[in-house]
Amino acid sequence: MLTGPFLDRNWMGQNEDYDSSDIIMLGMPFDGTVSYRSGSRFAPEQIRLASWGLEEYSPKFDKQLEDVNFHDAGDLEFPLGNTYKSLDLIQKNVEEIYKDGKRVFGIGGEHLVTLPEIQAVSKFYDNLAIVHFDAHTDLREEYLGEEMSHSAVIRHCSKIVGPENIKQIGIRSGMKEEWEFMKKHNTLISEYSGLDCLKDKKIFVTVDLDCLDPSVMPGTGTPESGGMQFNELVGWFEYLKNFDIIGVDVVELAPDYDASGVSTAVATKVIRELLMVM
Repeated sequence: MLTGPFLDRNWMGQNEDYDSSDIIMLGMPFDGTVSYRSGSRFAPEQIRLASWGLEEYSPKFDKQLEDVNFHDAGDLEFPLGNTYKSLDLIQKNVEEIYKDGKRVFGIGGEHLVTLPEIQAVSKFYDNLAIVHFDAHTDLREEYLGEEMSHSAVIRHCSKIVGPENIKQIGIRSGMKEEWEFMKKHNTLISEYSGLDCLKDKKIFVTVDLDCLDPSVMPGTGTPESGGMQFNELVGWFEYLKNFDIIGVDVVELAPDYDASGVSTAVATKVIRELLMVM
């Protein structure tokens, strides 16, 4: 009988028991609608490996990963080339997480994976709101004739939760019509106080890693100059720790575009810090 020890391929610091965990980490390696540089489907696996290079302790939040009580369920397996079946798989699995009285921490994959998460979570909460970190508006109705696109994900989510329940942070790219949508519904904010109207809501936080400047995060599908530094993003997380966060995802790392591995390391630390505020 082998005695090991063997390398762990799950996220560092996880609770190995699903039933006793509060948060379920769910890998969603899907990038079937990416409009520029594909490859985010490789992110969940690389993030797990990179997690072992992190400390379990966050000095920013004075917490250990073991204090979070999360279970890494691994990656969903998708039917290649079938967007709708893939999205349906995500929705069904996220529904199971909430039926079991737990919360999801999704790891993409492209940003479209957020839509089935919201579809699932909205079945359990009436007063749901979304806090959206991104470089891009993601408010198109469709892209090249296809409504199921990562560039349309927040527009579709707005039809579920209402645009008045969405706040967007870090946006610096989009079509004129999308910017008009943001102005009309007052979704774009630049100060912490812009979140205060969501204090009584159940918050789903979705982080597209291209909200960070390409100098920090070059390994993403659609890099956009003029973005946040890491500490700016974590400052927003610190403000959100007093909100009722019922779900989170982190998406759009495309690890192979940064051979140094720095982007993957950054993504992993973003995830650790977000776990601390759930």
